[in-house]
Amino acid sequence: MSYTHYRTCNLCEAMCGLAITVENDNITSIKGDINDPFSRGHICPKAVALKDVYEDPNRLKHPVRRTADGWERISWEEAYDEVAQQLKAVQAKYGNNAVGVYLGNPNVHNVGSILFGKHLYRSLNTKNRFSATSTDQLPHHVASWAMFGNPDYLPVPDINRTHYWLILGGNPMVSNGSMMTAPDLAKRMKAISKRGKVVVIDPRRTETARKANEHYFIKPNTDVYLLLGLLHQVFNHNRVNLRHLEGMIEAKQLEELKTITKNYTAQKVAQYTGIEAAHIQKIAKDFCEAPNAVCYGRMGVSTVGYGSLCLWLIYVLNIVTGNFDHEGGAMFPSPAFDFRGNKKQRPIYGRWKSRVRGLPEFNTELPNVTMAEEILTQGEGQIKAMFLAAGNPVLSTANGKQLEKAFSQLEFMVAIDIYINESTRFANIILPPATGLETAHYDIAFHNLAIHNTAKYSQPLFDKDEDARYDWEIMKALIKRLDTPLPKDHPKYKAQQMLQHLTPEMILDNGLKKGAYQLSLEALKNKPHGIDLGPLKPQLNERIFTENNTINLVPDIYKNDLKRLQPTDNNGFDMLLIGRRDLRTNNSWMHNSQRLVKGKNRCTALINTADATAKNIQNGQQITVSSRVGAITIEAEITDDIMQGVISIPHGWGHHRKGIQLDIASQHAGISCNDLTDDRQVDELTGNAAVNGVPVRIGSHID
Repeated sequence: MSYTHYRTCNLCEAMCGLAITVENDNITSIKGDINDPFSRGHICPKAVALKDVYEDPNRLKHPVRRTADGWERISWEEAYDEVAQQLKAVQAKYGNNAVGVYLGNPNVHNVGSILFGKHLYRSLNTKNRFSATSTDQLPHHVASWAMFGNPDYLPVPDINRTHYWLILGGNPMVSNGSMMTAPDLAKRMKAISKRGKVVVIDPRRTETARKANEHYFIKPNTDVYLLLGLLHQVFNHNRVNLRHLEGMIEAKQLEELKTITKNYTAQKVAQYTGIEAAHIQKIAKDFCEAPNAVCYGRMGVSTVGYGSLCLWLIYVLNIVTGNFDHEGGAMFPSPAFDFRGNKKQRPIYGRWKSRVRGLPEFNTELPNVTMAEEILTQGEGQIKAMFLAAGNPVLSTANGKQLEKAFSQLEFMVAIDIYINESTRFANIILPPATGLETAHYDIAFHNLAIHNTAKYSQPLFDKDEDARYDWEIMKALIKRLDTPLPKDHPKYKAQQMLQHLTPEMILDNGLKKGAYQLSLEALKNKPHGIDLGPLKPQLNERIFTENNTINLVPDIYKNDLKRLQPTDNNGFDMLLIGRRDLRTNNSWMHNSQRLVKGKNRCTALINTADATAKNIQNGQQITVSSRVGAITIEAEITDDIMQGVISIPHGWGHHRKGIQLDIASQHAGISCNDLTDDRQVDELTGNAAVNGVPVRIGSHID
């Protein structure tokens, strides 16, 4: 028996449509679905590895408990009971905040986790909540909250219609977007080049930069000066053009901006950034004179010491040049299932701070750079137990070795995960959900970041094992044991009872019917390729939630943060470390697939030819790289595709740790760049990790 199954790939943000051929319950091919209205047949190498994840002999399929003699299988009921008992015991002894929660990136790729996770973590009633958000994207959310009133209404570049795309610190050819869901970037960039121009600003000549019309090297963590310089050019040459936003911006805030940027001439900015003054002037002129343009910034600007200022200024640049909420500029998607809410702006920043360092909470989460110190530092409020959900923070957060030490000292840890990896090996109990091809899928998060409006529901390809549980089933079982039963006369009694009867499909169907397009789950099931809902459209009037319904162009938090702006001190280190991503990897999650890790070593340190010559380093040589927090040994790869004074190491590797059960990944271990990144180096406004622009030094390795 042979048939073709259509679904959306859930491994990254791109939402690529897949056509999976199955014969006798075996996958024989995975190709791009040419009838998918969003991805149009595009596929990247990771999608083919969905088969590998499904068939992976290392994948856990039942709960396990760590013992002195190794891992042992236990029943679901025993696992649920022990987890609830242990977490309650820790909180009874030390207080509610003694339990910490960390949510990994895969949670936003799974409909069950998104819809039921919030209820589970609310049941734990702890202020020590962390997630991957404060590793790489928190400044995006803070800017949207501060300027528009809602942290989840994030503008994306309308690249299907723009004439000028300015990319700062992003590599969408490899990430398939990132905070911008956009498959098949190569064709989309080619289309932009035909009608206009793509310009990339990056310390590395990335895969995207090689396809762009122009590329300029920039010193890491100086993009804030470039943005201030571009805005200076806008004001100095009277190029402000608000278009239909005229009535939504106060004139005095425009004057404030003009004052803020008045001293950032192209000549001054050139000294900080390494970009020639004439080039800065040209970029500003071309941006303003294009029929429409959009500035987009990602990891290289959101994960540096001035990340929050950068994201704010990117929004500002798009707004004051008439390229916000306008065709070809930065626009808001219109998802069929909208989870973002429409409440007026409310305080969600700094309501409490981390116990040890005093970094601010945002939207109920603390920065994950504080996680290790909150475990290691004794005293009232110390974290004694952790709940990990689809996260591997030992490899994905700053100063991973410190976090290893912290996890080893916990009294209890539980993980919802399908692998025994670098982080979950410290767990006492692991609860593995059915995954990937065994689950239904609807991309709640990434339809909200898509460059074109579509909707698509994917039914499971394979039935889960009889003893397997979906993530939402695991969460509901834990909620039932952790929640205190409410009396019948309590106003939340019905909601508590109803939750145990709900399924993701029920919630999805209700949300779709109430949404802008009044769809239903049944309608989507009848359209396996998905439904085209049209291009992005102006809608700021419906997406502004500030108190006075206007854009807060110059929020006080940014005015105050500007006071600390000064050239970075490298503290005696002579190089700056930046990360990089590879098309065949997805953070730390896809290294146990042979087809994705085979071939030449991709975990290398990129070094400029001049730096290598000065330090007497040969191509392929093992070198040492050290920072304030540690040192690693890695293979050098000499290239002119990286700026002098900068070194690049990819993230997500480091599978040499003892105790992991990832057979293929262990054979291609690589090293973790987060053994070098510094938990003390942060964007001070938000506490977001500054994992790019880390001061390091390099030298020859001596055996």
